[in-house]
Amino acid sequence: MAHLDLKVEGMSCEHCVNRVKKAVSKLAGVQTVDVQLEGGKVSVDFDGAQADRQKIAEAIADAGYEVVA
Repeated sequence: MAHLDLKVEGMSCEHCVNRVKKAVSKLAGVQTVDVQLEGGKVSVDFDGAQADRQKIAEAIADAGYEVVA
């Protein structure tokens, strides 16, 4: 199991939080997603054989938000 913490910009409300969580949760291998509006933090636990940082960042970008770190 791998863990990743990302800084995401553009989230401003609970709708944004739910949108990011839903987008990342759809990826194969993702076990848990924790999105914190304050601070723009997204934490993901995932199977490294099925998902990676790039796929997770792309899912967040496709949902309309920017991964900055």
